[in-house]
Amino acid sequence: MELNKTPVIITGGASGLGAATARRFAAAGAKVTILDMNSDVGPKLAEKIGGAFIRTNVAEEEDVERAIQAGQTAHGRARVLVNCAGIGIAQKTVGRGEPHALDAFRKVIDVNLIGTFNCIAKVAARMLALEPLSSGERGVLINTASIAAYDGQIGQVAYAASKGGIVGMTLPIARDLADKAVRCVTIAPGLFQTQLLASLPKEAQDSLGRSVPHPSRLGDPDEFAALAQHIVENPMLNGEVIRLDGALRMPPK
Repeated sequence: MELNKTPVIITGGASGLGAATARRFAAAGAKVTILDMNSDVGPKLAEKIGGAFIRTNVAEEEDVERAIQAGQTAHGRARVLVNCAGIGIAQKTVGRGEPHALDAFRKVIDVNLIGTFNCIAKVAARMLALEPLSSGERGVLINTASIAAYDGQIGQVAYAASKGGIVGMTLPIARDLADKAVRCVTIAPGLFQTQLLASLPKEAQDSLGRSVPHPSRLGDPDEFAALAQHIVENPMLNGEVIRLDGALRMPPK
């Protein structure tokens, strides 16, 4: 599938990996709709890339349905969805004798896992009404997991559980939609230069970068975006989770 003139929805597209993907896809000619809660940064990026921005809580059904319809009105029915929306917290299963706050655990699952599936199901349902392209494809769904799904560290139980759920549902979704010519692929990134890591001291960033076997540095968000673009363009990629981590395996802490 080519990105040129293709309607694309990117959740969490106002910053980080999602913003890098929005910029790269727009540069390739895609018509990008950004779904994000950040209404300060999101509209500015959308204007810069000639896209659209809709403030959206991905965990809310009506909010996502409204946002998808707004994106369709602006750019046409999406053939590509990239799920980058996500949050994370640091909290142990039991910390200082207190159990992990259930509301905090539930919120991470709601946004990262349920929010991802909410967008997949609703966008995919609309994709099925599209005529197949000359390649035979109708659409592509790309999700963002994390190497924490495999190597979750101390204090990452909620985050790792949410990302593990994304990993686990990738193949069933691909199989569910295979006969409809819609693909589903997940990227599991390692340590990337996003706002969260950028807030750390330079020494801490350098130390994290050195922990990556090769290349020994933090990932560039555009490297994530480049893989997302390749997934769109390579029709044989389906039902797979791709680690993008420089061979990093995270230690317990």
